[in-house]
Amino acid sequence: MLCVYRIDQNTTAEQPRRMIAYLSGVFTQKNPAYVVVECNGVGYQVHISLNTYTRLQQLEKGKIHTYLVVREDAQILFGFADEAEKNMFVLLIGVQGVGPNTARMILSSMSVQELEQAVQAENDALIQRIKGVGPKTAKRIVIDLKDKVGKGLPQNENSLAVSHNTLKEEALSALAMLGFTRQQGEKAVNSALKTDPNPKDVESLIKLALKNL
Repeated sequence: MLCVYRIDQNTTAEQPRRMIAYLSGVFTQKNPAYVVVECNGVGYQVHISLNTYTRLQQLEKGKIHTYLVVREDAQILFGFADEAEKNMFVLLIGVQGVGPNTARMILSSMSVQELEQAVQAENDALIQRIKGVGPKTAKRIVIDLKDKVGKGLPQNENSLAVSHNTLKEEALSALAMLGFTRQQGEKAVNSALKTDPNPKDVESLIKLALKNL
């Protein structure tokens, strides 16, 4: 497949994030933390949320929306299955105290619609349950985003049919890629399985496990 990426007109040094709006190519590697998109022989590593992973994991090729984060020591591409998640990511990193990795964790723990509902309901306690989000940050998210979200975008759907053991191993792998130790992951996943012995998919299991970390 031909790789496609869009370059914005009149891009300045202050707008590096706009240089690559999306990638369209073959997904040569996929896991809950990142996907590699091959475009004309070049593989682009794109960091993703669990929600995006669920949408892409059955696809061999396709389009992924991207946002380029530039740091002094690295340039990191974050990817999203649709514009709604990308837009939410941009809103989140605009909140004081929320960096790209925290924003990805939030979007791995909640869907865009769930986060919108929490913000509209001023349910900062729910947002605070996410790993890495403290009470002050949760309140800032609600205050800053309340007037910017809530238009009701459709939820992502998934129809995975995998065994219980496979779900557990995939969840443990995802948690390891998110920075948790095997011991932490197993404890959280086992607790999650006690709460919900038959999770519908790996995304649901990981989200539940994250609440136990």
